[in-house]
Amino acid sequence: MTRLFASDLHLDPARPDITAQFLGFLDGPAREAEALYLLGDLFEAWLGDDAPGALGETLIEALASLSATGVGLFVMQGNRDFLLGQEFCRRAGGRLLADPTLVTIGPERVLLTHGDALCTGDASYQRLRSLVRDPEVQRAFLALPVDRRHALAAEARAGSRAHLAGADEYITDVSQEAVEQVMRQAGVSLLLHGHTHRPAIHRFRMDGRECTRIVLGDWHRQGSVLRWDDDGYELVEMPRIER
Repeated sequence: MTRLFASDLHLDPARPDITAQFLGFLDGPAREAEALYLLGDLFEAWLGDDAPGALGETLIEALASLSATGVGLFVMQGNRDFLLGQEFCRRAGGRLLADPTLVTIGPERVLLTHGDALCTGDASYQRLRSLVRDPEVQRAFLALPVDRRHALAAEARAGSRAHLAGADEYITDVSQEAVEQVMRQAGVSLLLHGHTHRPAIHRFRMDGRECTRIVLGDWHRQGSVLRWDDDGYELVEMPRIER
């Protein structure tokens, strides 16, 4: 049976082309799969399960329709939608995954993570990540009116763009040391993540054994999924049809 993995769609009302392609994917190829795993940053920003907005409602409906067919749906938070929670998953018919999560696919034990925690070279981002993941900070944010949340999220996105524009490439990529540390802790030889928008399959040796790190692509210019079936896995690009 086929499992599909995707991340970093960054769905946003300003990019209806991405939304349209993803909805087509959910209504097409995803229905032939045993399970769909969304490993973070499904949305460009998520202000809380109590404020899905029109785009959020559209996606909840589409995901619920998919899960109703029997396709397993698994959702992980990313750095853009870290407030996505149990209520979203309940309505969508999915399960919220911890980050990281260990899964078994055939004979393979695979560690799934969004990937931002592995970018340890970016110290300022890691400090921000710790702050926004604090339950007290999240409760305070969710207590704000929705329009105030929108304003703060817009400020955060602008700050992120400015930070990335001035950062060296190695800082915004994962650290090999961090990769090996989490893989050793989990006892796995295969790690799957997104976040960096650098789709690739990296092979390396660690502790005398062959290991693999698979990076999912983003959906800014085209669709990107990892397809894993009985014959193995492959990164699949899905060109966007211009209308």
